[in-house]
Amino acid sequence: MQYEEFIDRVRQQARLGSFSEAETATRATLTTLGEYLVGGEGLDLASQLPQGLAEHLHREPPGRPMIYSFPDFLQEVGEREGANTDEASAHSRAVMSVLQEAVSQGEMEDVRRQFPSEFDPLFD
Repeated sequence: MQYEEFIDRVRQQARLGSFSEAETATRATLTTLGEYLVGGEGLDLASQLPQGLAEHLHREPPGRPMIYSFPDFLQEVGEREGANTDEASAHSRAVMSVLQEAVSQGEMEDVRRQFPSEFDPLFD
């Protein structure tokens, strides 16, 4: 999947008004996701994404991983995006849905295993 197609699918699924809003939501979600993933998983995921998306996952957290609860994850996405928690929830779910279309099933299973069950809504 190409960059423009990924962002446009996020725009459609999240019902955002513009390509730019979808880019912002995607960047916020992928950056937060990249900070959560450990053991090189962010780099593995990034290797399956086009330039423009991949660099948001290239950040491994310094030292030990940042541990988020699901509400903390959504708050972080919302702060990065300039959105409230409900909007961040809808937007991050759209990004994750498109991400699941864009990368291999095995890679998404590897990503999913790093999250506790409270994150299930993010992956549905």
